[in-house]
Amino acid sequence: MTDTPFPAGGTAVVEPAAPRHGRLAQRALGLPSVLFCIVTGAAPMAAMLFNVPVAVQGGGYSVPSAFFIATVALTIFSVGYIAMARRVTSAGGFYTFISRGLGRIAGVGSGLLIGLCYVFFVCATTGVTGYFAATTVEAWTGIALPAWLYMVVALAAMSLLAWLHIELTAKVLGVALVAEVLAMVVLSVAVFAHGGAEGLSPAPLNPAEVFGNAGAIKVFGVAGSGIALFAAFWSWVGFEMAPNYAEESRDPHRIARIATYASVIGLGVFYMFVSYAYVTGWGLESSVKAVYDQFHGVYASAFYPLSDRYVGSPLTAVIQLLAVTSSFACAMAFYNTASRYLFALGREHVLPPVLARTSRRHSPAVASMTVTGIAALYGLGFVLYDPSTEGALLKLGTWSPLLGVLGILAVQALVCVAIVRYFLTTARDGFRWFGTLVAPILGGAAMVGACWLLVANRDTLAGAEGVPFITFLPWVIVTIFVVGVVIAAVMRTRRPDRYADLGHFSLADPELDATPDSRLH
Repeated sequence: MTDTPFPAGGTAVVEPAAPRHGRLAQRALGLPSVLFCIVTGAAPMAAMLFNVPVAVQGGGYSVPSAFFIATVALTIFSVGYIAMARRVTSAGGFYTFISRGLGRIAGVGSGLLIGLCYVFFVCATTGVTGYFAATTVEAWTGIALPAWLYMVVALAAMSLLAWLHIELTAKVLGVALVAEVLAMVVLSVAVFAHGGAEGLSPAPLNPAEVFGNAGAIKVFGVAGSGIALFAAFWSWVGFEMAPNYAEESRDPHRIARIATYASVIGLGVFYMFVSYAYVTGWGLESSVKAVYDQFHGVYASAFYPLSDRYVGSPLTAVIQLLAVTSSFACAMAFYNTASRYLFALGREHVLPPVLARTSRRHSPAVASMTVTGIAALYGLGFVLYDPSTEGALLKLGTWSPLLGVLGILAVQALVCVAIVRYFLTTARDGFRWFGTLVAPILGGAAMVGACWLLVANRDTLAGAEGVPFITFLPWVIVTIFVVGVVIAAVMRTRRPDRYADLGHFSLADPELDATPDSRLH
């Protein structure tokens, strides 16, 4: 607050302080709010309704084991990630971590890549929102409106929420999260209470079944472990968001640690529980056939008949509604993270500095509206390519995650290397043989393996062999990274002063902000 001199009447005139550009709202989020922002980014219900069928297409009835493998890999990755987050507190997330560990050149390349990957996720989940909204409204009212219309409404709503305070967004996400988790737990418990279709089988819990699953081969003619693992890892995208909210957290180090572990392990248990209920509810081979029927338009989701059978149509109606709100909440969480990456890159002049301008509520307003613009143009391209409701799910909602997940897995592998180097050089006092060496090496190996499986199976995953978007997908990732590298190299030559600060803004470094009232204590 800024006080003006007292006027004649003796009353002080107090005006709100102008927004401090380059800084986000401080101490706005507690642990529950950060958890809501993270877990809704994973969108538990949307992950089950969308990703379980994709995982079944590749791994058959072994889908719970695919989620188990991903849980283990991401938990190991999180050990080193949290160790790094304790030392570096910034909205830059992966970008800042890689800059600190591997240097500014690799950091900028990774920062640009990860920022755009989150924009791709915004587009994908907006398409999924449009699909579920269109199918649900048509099922309830008989009114058939194009999915792209709902996508426009969803993007407009995200833009409005992003302009407001981050705490309001967290509350909206929190309500959606609680409702969708409760609905899926009720369905799962009902399936187990009835004993499922064929009893409780241990086969879906055997990790070996993920590779060459007989059920997938029988129904789809092929089994792809890469497909199953892609769907599993895609279900967790966003779990690493905690450091991105560090500047807005009340206790960033503690919150980042608890929120990351809670989201990885909690989501893993939830995913395994619900996916096992899905397989049990249908029966082993029938669960694969149900996905085949969904992909051929028999029903909008293979989960809906399960809800009708084991609970009743009222729960099905609730799940149909929550499928819309869950996918929207997911898109909103990705939108928030994408805007914070663009904000961080603008603050350090990698991208136009106007992106670091904030609103009077200290939200990254310009970066948010930039995400809106990019998402609108990207989505328009897909709508022109295929304006059908199914296209919103099977093209925009499926092809874009392939691009984004590949980019995120590649960056996560680089983060693992950065963690090892950072604690062997810059922060040797924090070196731990397992947490900062063994865990990052194991986590990085898992990410590299997942990248290879995704690239090798991308045509099958997309269901579109020979389509240029899918064929050149790996090269798009490489190109974005190289563009970032070039930007950093040019800055090193032309603006060495700015280059020296790249990836080094951190609330953990008090010398970067000497004004007492602007530090985060």
